[in-house]
Amino acid sequence: MKPQLSYPDLVKAFTRFRDAEPEPKGELVHDSAFTLLVAVVLSAQATDRGVNKATEPLFAAARTPEAMLALGEEGIAEHIKSIGLFRNKAKNVSKLSRILVEEYGGEVPSSRAALVALPGVGRKTANVVLNSWFKMPAQAVDTHIFRVGNRTGIAIGKDVIAVERAIEDHVPAEFQLHAHHWLILHGRYTCTARNPKCGACVLGDLCCNEGKTA
Repeated sequence: MKPQLSYPDLVKAFTRFRDAEPEPKGELVHDSAFTLLVAVVLSAQATDRGVNKATEPLFAAARTPEAMLALGEEGIAEHIKSIGLFRNKAKNVSKLSRILVEEYGGEVPSSRAALVALPGVGRKTANVVLNSWFKMPAQAVDTHIFRVGNRTGIAIGKDVIAVERAIEDHVPAEFQLHAHHWLILHGRYTCTARNPKCGACVLGDLCCNEGKTA
C-alpha cells in the first residue's frame, strides 16, 4: 500500500487546489436542498450533464416535494427517461417526496441518518447534500475521489468508507469543506482513470504515483 502523504504535503496540495479554485462547486444544477437531493439520486450511473439535461424540464414542472408528488411516478419517469434506470429512480423520487411531505413538512433534513433512510439515498448522496447545501464537512467519496486519494497518497483506503475516513482524519480542517469537490474535479479533468494529465498536475512533485507520465 502506498504511503499517506505527510501533513505538510497535504497542506501544500490543498493550498494549490484552493489557489486554483477558491470556491469549487458541484456540477449538478440545483437551487434548493430538494432539487439537489433529487439530482444526486438521479446521478447514480449517469453523467452530471445527462442529469442536468433531464432535470431542467423536471424541475420546471416540479421543484418541491409537494409538486413532485402531484406530478406522480409516471410523470417523473416521463421527464427522466433519458437517464439509466429511470423507472426505479422515478419510484424513489416519488417515495422520498412523500416521506418529506408527511414526516418533515416538505423540508430536506440535515441529518445523515434521516437522509440515508430515504429511498434511493445512500451515504454518498447524503454526504453530497450535507456538504453542498448544509455546508457540513462531509466527504462524498465517488470513484474519482477513491482513485485520486489512493493514486496520489492524499487519502489511502481499500474501500470508499476507508478513503472517507482518511480524508476526515488527515486533511487539515481548513480544507475539509471543499476537499471532496477539489478531489472530484481533479479526478474528472486531470487525474483521469486512463491517461492522467500528469504534466499539467499541480501535485506533480507531491504525488506518490510511480506511474506518473511526463
